[in-house]
Amino acid sequence: METAAHLHALDRHGTLLAAAAEQAGPDVAVPACPGWRVRDLLRHTGVVHRWAAGIVADARTSPRPMGDPPDLDGAALVAWYRAGHRLLVETLTTAPADVECWTFHPAPSPSPLAFWTRRQAHETAVHRHDAEAARGGTPDPLGTAFAVDGIDELLGGFHARTRSRVRSREPRVLRVRATDADAVWTVRLSGGPPVTTRTASTACDTELSGPADQLYLALWNRVPMPNVTGDQSLATLWRETSGIV
Repeated sequence: METAAHLHALDRHGTLLAAAAEQAGPDVAVPACPGWRVRDLLRHTGVVHRWAAGIVADARTSPRPMGDPPDLDGAALVAWYRAGHRLLVETLTTAPADVECWTFHPAPSPSPLAFWTRRQAHETAVHRHDAEAARGGTPDPLGTAFAVDGIDELLGGFHARTRSRVRSREPRVLRVRATDADAVWTVRLSGGPPVTTRTASTACDTELSGPADQLYLALWNRVPMPNVTGDQSLATLWRETSGIV
């Protein structure tokens, strides 16, 4: 996906997140985030938005602290979230295309600006789903292309880092296959970080398959895995060790 498409997705998902949170109310539990209420979701995502905007706006070449959310609740908290989301969208829209700043995972990206726009689009999409799950009703669709892109970023970015806890004592092969797109990933598990390639292996221990949008949410541990074939223990391993807030 192009950076402009990620920017559009970020704008859309943040708007939907705020609307769903407002409709749900601050006290409602967030099903996929144990212990969180909607207020916690808004505070977390709002802090992340401002953190990312500051890195790009200040062209920081090293990490900066996340910061703390304000002591707000209810309508004031929703307004604070909306203001931070708008700041992030405007920052990414107006930043120089060649801005140099810190990034934090190895998923291929043409530039730091492209990295942050993509990362925040998916950060917001996952938490938009959280807000809609708290509200109830039918979640807004993700779209196949966006979901495929997000699976790429999750497997080739977050879980390529040394902090990924998805490890196996014995070498194992996990295949992830989108049934509605030409998209297959091979994830090789070992005692080190998972290694993912965008190819179909000749053999695997377990295959996770389904429509891209359902796979995306399942790999983020938001919904059950659509289909699991082969060794079920690898699907359990993923569910128990891959969690990222």
